[in-house]
Amino acid sequence: MKLHCEVEVVSRHLPALGMRNRGKGVRAVLSLCQQTSGSRPRPRAGGERGGPHPTCLVICTLRDKRGTRYELKENIEQFFTKFMDEGKATVRLKEPPVDICLSKANSSSLKSFLSAVRLAHRGCNIEVPLSTFTPVKTSEFEKFKTKMIITSKKDYPLSKNFPYSLEHLQTSYCGLVRVDMRMLCLKNLRKLDLSHNHIKKLPATIGDLIHLQELNLSDNHLESFSVALCQSTLQKSLRSLDLSKNKIKALPVQFCQLRELTDLNLDDNELIRFPFKIGQLTNLRFLSAARNKLPFLPSEFQNLCLEYLDLFGNTFEQPEALPVIRLQTPLTLLESSARAILYNRIPYDSHIIPFHLCQDLDTAKTCVCGRFCLSCFIQGTTTMNLHSVAHTVVLVDNMGGTEAPILSYFCSLACYVNSCDMLK
Repeated sequence: MKLHCEVEVVSRHLPALGMRNRGKGVRAVLSLCQQTSGSRPRPRAGGERGGPHPTCLVICTLRDKRGTRYELKENIEQFFTKFMDEGKATVRLKEPPVDICLSKANSSSLKSFLSAVRLAHRGCNIEVPLSTFTPVKTSEFEKFKTKMIITSKKDYPLSKNFPYSLEHLQTSYCGLVRVDMRMLCLKNLRKLDLSHNHIKKLPATIGDLIHLQELNLSDNHLESFSVALCQSTLQKSLRSLDLSKNKIKALPVQFCQLRELTDLNLDDNELIRFPFKIGQLTNLRFLSAARNKLPFLPSEFQNLCLEYLDLFGNTFEQPEALPVIRLQTPLTLLESSARAILYNRIPYDSHIIPFHLCQDLDTAKTCVCGRFCLSCFIQGTTTMNLHSVAHTVVLVDNMGGTEAPILSYFCSLACYVNSCDMLK
């Protein structure tokens, strides 16, 4: 029985000697082996000398392929398994006094391996095949690959799994029509490139890749980006997203919860609007949405602070001469309560209020004064120079323009009058 992971063996004597461990694991192959009389290490003081041959733990590395052996029977002081779902665990031995720290392991393999280690500690029979005392081959360490690039169908693995330790996986030009579920078991994945395939829909479980920082879905057949992905762990990890050359018409308002995004590519889609809360993407620095069908920009677009912006080839409309007035006096109870909830930042979800009211609150407009409005507002359009939000701006048309129409909302007539200079 073997486990591939990173291992750090920490002596508990070091702090007493005023020394520190280096704090970095090395790639290793852990094996459970049946000791023979010729291979057993000297028994611990007070340990049993007779009886059946016990099981020992062997840790092999590239430098030490023969491995270091540790007796297990009645020799484990404690297991630390709080982060086992993340592929981490620690086994504390009595003799020698060391902590064996495991990381970057496949979580299911780690659970099975530690279950067998527990049985060995109790002296019970282990119902899985045990390894033999033979040096580990160099090929065993190839399972620690961190990068794999596949750019053709013939090279795509059909009969074997991807190395669990992958941090960068590219599978382009492979004709994939869906995301391979085996990829979603790669918990160490930081960069996933699925460009130039035929994927139509993304599974919500992509959001379980807690370390994913870069996701490239360019040149597929996507028509949407799901709310579930926007509300997953990608909120904390995703930095770069490429959705170019797809068929996306709109992004959900929850897309703006991906607040760690720094790079966003939406070129060559069918976008008819940006999420109107796009200004919440405060870390965004590179935004490209060329060759779409955007008629105008949302008012919160003015809150962005970009280094690079490309909106070339969109169907921007001329600003309307007259505003659209949807004011109502007095305000409805729904409008008044919605404004109060949003202005005072009162938490809400579908467990507290009906789901359709949550949707109304999620899609509330933001007035130029910073307050909110639901269905009672004045809507006006004007133009903005894109250099006000980006250092580098690609021309929006062949005429050399850098201006685009922007849609603004006003929660009251007073706000509209005070901002009338903007709408001239």
